Amino acid sequence: MAADPTKPYMVSISGKTLEDNIVMLKKIIKSKNKIAAIELNLACPNVIGKPIIAYDFEQMKNVLAAVTKVPGISKIPLGVKMPPYFDGPHFQQAAGILNAFASSIGYVACINTIGNALAIDIISEAPVISSNNGYAGLSGRAVKYTAFANVRQMRSLLDDSIDVVGVGGVESGADAFEMILCGASAVQVGTCHWKEGPKCFNRICEELRLIMKNKGYSNISEFRGKLKPWTKEGAKVSRKARKSAVKATEAFAVAATEEEKVAAVDTYVMLSAILAVAIGVLLADKFEYLQIA
Repeated sequence: MAADPTKPYMVSISGKTLEDNIVMLKKIIKSKNKIAAIELNLACPNVIGKPIIAYDFEQMKNVLAAVTKVPGISKIPLGVKMPPYFDGPHFQQAAGILNAFASSIGYVACINTIGNALAIDIISEAPVISSNNGYAGLSGRAVKYTAFANVRQMRSLLDDSIDVVGVGGVESGADAFEMILCGASAVQVGTCHWKEGPKCFNRICEELRLIMKNKGYSNISEFRGKLKPWTKEGAKVSRKARKSAVKATEAFAVAATEEEKVAAVDTYVMLSAILAVAIGVLLADKFEYLQIA
C-alpha cells in the first residue's frame, strides 16, 4: 500500500548489526521521500541469535555514539525505541545514556514488547506461532501497566528536550488518556490496529476528546505528565463514581431484560397467531377437499 503523500510518516529500523543500521540510516537520509522521523529500534526481541541492545548499556552507548555521527542525521528527527525495564537502577542507567545524546535524540518510545513470551495452542498442543520455537514478544493489553510505569519513569528521568512516546496496550481513549497522564507526548497503537484496522485511530481520538470534555480539559498539555499522588479523598471519590456506574449499568441491564421479555412475549403472540391462521387455512382446505370428495 503506497504511503499517503499528504501525511507524515516514520521509518522504524532494526538491523542485525550496527553496520546494517548505519547503511539504512544513510539511505533514509538520502531519500527524497517525506519522512517525518526515524525510529531506531534498540529493543527488538525478535532478531534470532541477537540480544536486545538496550539491555546491554555499554553496547547501547556505543550504538548511539555511532548513529549520531552519521552525516546528515540531524536533518531528520531521531527517536529510539526502548525495551521494558523492571528495575530502578536500569531506568537510571538507560536514561543517563539517552540524556548524554539529548542533542540528537528527539524522542524515546516506551515500550517495545516484553520478550520471551510463549502462547500455546491447546488443540494442537503446540506453540501458536512457528518461528523461533514459538517464543516471541508479548504485546497488547497484557503489557499496558508495564508500559505506563516505563513512560512515567522515563519522563521523570529524561531531559525535558526528549519527548516520551507511550506504547503498549492502547486500545481506547481511556488508555491514551492514562498514557498521556503518565507523561507521554504521543502514543503508538499497534495490536489494536492489527485487530481493528485503521478505523481504530478515529475511534480512540473521539473517545479521548470525550474524556477531556467531561473532565474540562481543552488541551492535552493541561494534563500531560500530571499524574496525581494517591490520596484517601481521591480513592473515595473514585469508589463512589464506580459504584454509581455499576448501578447505572445494572439498571440498564434490568431495563433491557424487561424489554427483551416484552419483545419475546410479543413475538410469541405473533407467531402463535400466524400458526393459528396457518392451521385454519390447512383445515379449511382439508374440509373443502372432504366435501368435494
